[in-house]
Amino acid sequence: MSGPAMLVHLILERLSRRELLRVPEPKLIMDDPAQIAAFMEGGREDGILAFLYFFHAVQVTAVVRPGDKVLDLACGPANQLVQVARLNPSAHFVGLDASSNMLATARATLARCAVGNVELLSGDMTRLADIDDAAMDCVMCTMSLHHLPDLPALAVTMREVRRVLKPGGGLYFADFGRLKRASTQRFFAQDRCERQPAQFTQDYLHSLKAAFSVEELSNAAALLGPGMVRHQTPLAPFMVIIKSAARRHLDATSQRLARELYGRMTAAQRVDFQVFARWFRAAGLGLPCALT
Repeated sequence: MSGPAMLVHLILERLSRRELLRVPEPKLIMDDPAQIAAFMEGGREDGILAFLYFFHAVQVTAVVRPGDKVLDLACGPANQLVQVARLNPSAHFVGLDASSNMLATARATLARCAVGNVELLSGDMTRLADIDDAAMDCVMCTMSLHHLPDLPALAVTMREVRRVLKPGGGLYFADFGRLKRASTQRFFAQDRCERQPAQFTQDYLHSLKAAFSVEELSNAAALLGPGMVRHQTPLAPFMVIIKSAARRHLDATSQRLARELYGRMTAAQRVDFQVFARWFRAAGLGLPCALT
């Protein structure tokens, strides 16, 4: 991430009084092969988003207990889900997505990564019709809520999550927050355009434009019941995390697995990870275990 330029944009965001209107995604379901391929490339172990997926995977692990059944809403190509499943080998994961092409890619990801504690389910996160009441110990959703068409759909999703979650279950939601300046949105989307497919850059910008505001996300999270805590990047809500309290301390096995995955990252990925971790540490969300 381009530190000095990013800091300027974030300060200008902080000072801005304007509010951009939300622009929903052009296609609410990502089913185009070119989009899926670009998204898949960005999230692979060697991809531009690998550090971000690992950060979320470590944070999710603190709300997942051994033996839990965990639902991942809009799991996409399963790059994120693979990292969480690897850190929690004794938990069982259900990846849900509405795109048949995305699910086909997810199946290939699981096979390539030899991850066996995940099943995939076709479905819409606003209608979890195939999941019984109180069937899940945890529910997670990373970088997907902005694909919902509007606020009523966001509220319906939260009510469905509350229905399928067991009392006292774990929750972890992460997504972009809506920024105030179009130039900031363009900066984040284009910051590393030379290292990412043009399709990825275009989709990234659409995602930032489609982000819900912090207030909208907070109001929706209130439908999940008490105990949810919100963290957001300082100066501007580039990213917002809303989660339940930790449900366990990471045991020796989970810590060892986290360190192993961290050790496989490139030096550049580890730098990006540490920068991102510092962002959220400043927002009150530290890492659940030491990685070095």
